[in-house]
Amino acid sequence: MSIEQEVELIRRIPIFQRIQPAMQKLLCFGSERLTYDAGQALVRAGEAADAAYVIIEGTVEVTVDSRNGPLVISQSGANEIIGEIGIFGDVARTATVTATTRVEALKISKELVINIIRQNPDAAIAVLRVLATRLANTTKQLTRTVAGTK
Repeated sequence: MSIEQEVELIRRIPIFQRIQPAMQKLLCFGSERLTYDAGQALVRAGEAADAAYVIIEGTVEVTVDSRNGPLVISQSGANEIIGEIGIFGDVARTATVTATTRVEALKISKELVINIIRQNPDAAIAVLRVLATRLANTTKQLTRTVAGTK
């Protein structure tokens, strides 16, 4: 994938849509492109949150441990960002993210993500929207789980 294609991908991510083109290129140059096979973990709950990941291709499943085994919280796919909660919350990973198909992703360091957010208020607002949506979805999932429905 060329740098132009990676920049185009970054432009599709709500958090990075409104940042300046030069910053989008910096984001691409400063990121690492990784490939994961189905079943391989991108991140594990409890690990240090050192980066966020933009899914280029494929799907992942987000799980947390429960007394009945792993509980699926959500699924994510192309053009979505994962791993941002640990970065902005400055906490260890809150969930395990596992590839359910072959996944290509851009790994973006914590420092680079935070730097871009600091310089771009619209990106900060987009982060808040993503986090609020994920919290609402997790609350719904928890409510269903407690009620005994899926």
